Amino acid sequence: MLPTDLPSREHALVAILRGVAPAQVVSIAALLHKAGIRIIEVPLNSPEPYASIAALAASHGAECLIGAGTVLTVEQVQRTHTAGARLVVAPNCDAAVIREALRLGMQMMPGIATATEAFAAIAAGARHLKLFPAISYGPRHLQALRAVLPDDVRVYPVGGVGAPDLSAWMAAGAAGFGLGSELYRPTYSLGDIEQRARTLVAAYRSARAAS
Repeated sequence: MLPTDLPSREHALVAILRGVAPAQVVSIAALLHKAGIRIIEVPLNSPEPYASIAALAASHGAECLIGAGTVLTVEQVQRTHTAGARLVVAPNCDAAVIREALRLGMQMMPGIATATEAFAAIAAGARHLKLFPAISYGPRHLQALRAVLPDDVRVYPVGGVGAPDLSAWMAAGAAGFGLGSELYRPTYSLGDIEQRARTLVAAYRSARAAS
């Protein structure tokens, strides 16, 4: 059954496959799924991103939430939807992009850094926010944001977050994480990706149990 929402706390890691090629993406997704990752994002500045999204939707769309990242325009939202994705991730907060994704029945994760951006995203309808770049702000920044954000709004730190960092972020109120180069680069072997995925999933489960 196609996921209609971002997965529960058990599955709240987003694999960001920036630079992935369509010929490799299905094999990589199989490794990620086996390791316990259920959300897979292909940034649109990857080679032939819509082809990769379509391949993922066909192969893993029934068991994973497939999305596009670095989505900047309404047209890109529409092409992402046509390719079969059900998640839109952006590095910024654009109300038109948010509203179009929600109009099409997709999940939307806009990028925010400040309380002003967070509440602008919420006003446009978003309930899942991407704190980006997380490395520039740190867990204490998230803790301060969580004090004023509605309880039903989830925040996902993205950018420079690795396995040793997850516990501090979870304690600050993170709902999940976007994992980029900590998990995937085009130069990583399949063995590297599998090991990194298992390490990150184990670290997340440990941090979740302690939070």
